Amino acid sequence: MRLSVNLNKVALVRNSRGGDTPNVVEAARTVLAAGAGGITVHPRPDQRHARPDDVFALAGLLKGFPEIEFNIEGNPHAGPRDNGYPGFDALIERARPHQATLVPDSDSQLTSDHGFDLSGDNAALIGKIRRYRAAGARVSLFMDPDPGQIERVPATGAERIELYTGPFAETVARHGPDHPGSLASLEVYREAARHAVRLGLGVNAGHDLDLDNLPLFSRIHEIAEVSIGHALISRALDSGLAATVQAFLAATGR
Repeated sequence: MRLSVNLNKVALVRNSRGGDTPNVVEAARTVLAAGAGGITVHPRPDQRHARPDDVFALAGLLKGFPEIEFNIEGNPHAGPRDNGYPGFDALIERARPHQATLVPDSDSQLTSDHGFDLSGDNAALIGKIRRYRAAGARVSLFMDPDPGQIERVPATGAERIELYTGPFAETVARHGPDHPGSLASLEVYREAARHAVRLGLGVNAGHDLDLDNLPLFSRIHEIAEVSIGHALISRALDSGLAATVQAFLAATGR
């Protein structure tokens, strides 16, 4: 199971103040030195998180790390905006990531909270998938653990799915990892992953995975990759805060 670290929250902190601190590229260097196998960003059209210049800077950095996977998430139908967002198509075709994870989110969403509904006309989505694959990206669709919906993925041309793990994480947070409800939720995701594999798809997962629920979720051996950002960055603040306060105290001469 590859760990891809989502750096959106690093960009969010930087954007709240302006300037270039914390630096997204330096954060990427840190997580790669620590052993992460991938870097993820989700550059939204409103640019509240990672921005296009972050995407291109990370693409440049990762040219020196051929074994590291670069994953760009976003809504494939997000076009150019007056604020400088060039559109998702342009991000993929310029940055040339290893993977494009397509997410059906809107500008108004605080975070991604549901997978694609493929029961309608998928012609526009299929066209986007072809375009991104032509740019050299593996395409993954953000999906709920619904076998009926997953059944429709191969016809789109996507090669993987990313299972939306929000409901699983919520169940574990409410009941604990050993509760029957948590174990039942795990089985829902296990069966969804196995179904995808039987269809010839690779399986990723992400959303609200953390140190409390990830050990349980990692029992699903069909999962190739997990993308984790919010919980990981939040934990890093907890883990490093005391040492950082001590460093600043030392700098004051105390």
